[in-house]
Amino acid sequence: MNVVNVLGTPLVPCSYDPLTGFFRDGCCQTDDQDHGTHVVCARVTREFLAFSLGQGNDLVTPRPEFRFRGLKPGDRWCLCALRWRQALEAGVAPPVVLESTHAKALEFVALEDLRRHAWQPGGRIA
Repeated sequence: MNVVNVLGTPLVPCSYDPLTGFFRDGCCQTDDQDHGTHVVCARVTREFLAFSLGQGNDLVTPRPEFRFRGLKPGDRWCLCALRWRQALEAGVAPPVVLESTHAKALEFVALEDLRRHAWQPGGRIA
């Protein structure tokens, strides 16, 4: 079975450094055990990281026991689709890498919203 992104093309890895994905394989793949549906590949921003912390999800503090070094602005990370939608509604949605965002994200977020927040190479990450 071929895994596709929101554009209907093969899913491209999101990040190997930091190593992301529910399976920690660099891709925003998912299965029934991924209750958070970590399928949106985003380039995190300062604003998003602060928002996530305020929601009780600290993505900044290193957690070596989970092989997690903590994120900094500009890092790519597979986000929970609902968290990205919450950030969108709060006006702090980070840019999305469409080619690396799993098609399952479309069950939670409209493609037009993802396209409006698509990351462009050379784009500024604050």
